[in-house]
Amino acid sequence: MRERINDPARISLMLEAIANIQEYLSECPTYDSFASNKLLCHAVFYNLQCIGECSYKLSRGFVQAHPEVDWQAIEGLRHVLVHDYYTVDTATTWAVIESDLPGLKSSPLS
Repeated sequence: MRERINDPARISLMLEAIANIQEYLSECPTYDSFASNKLLCHAVFYNLQCIGECSYKLSRGFVQAHPEVDWQAIEGLRHVLVHDYYTVDTATTWAVIESDLPGLKSSPLS
């Protein structure tokens, strides 16, 4: 049986995934450079999936203590990336990266 990962460890993994995305995008800082790079898109999608999975598995107490974070939206994006990957829109993903990730990084995750 695997050891249960606690909330601080999940938060650490989420911050690591955000840092990965920011590092990857430092080489392709525009939407066009992102959207035209299939490998980069897949790497970013994977890290967004990791963020969503960690969010999904946070304790109920932690989630309830931080209602300022839209946990359902984070989980919802993960479900789309995993189960409906063929519908993923790079423009929407870029908007999430630009508008939501900085706020998430400076939220209860930090």
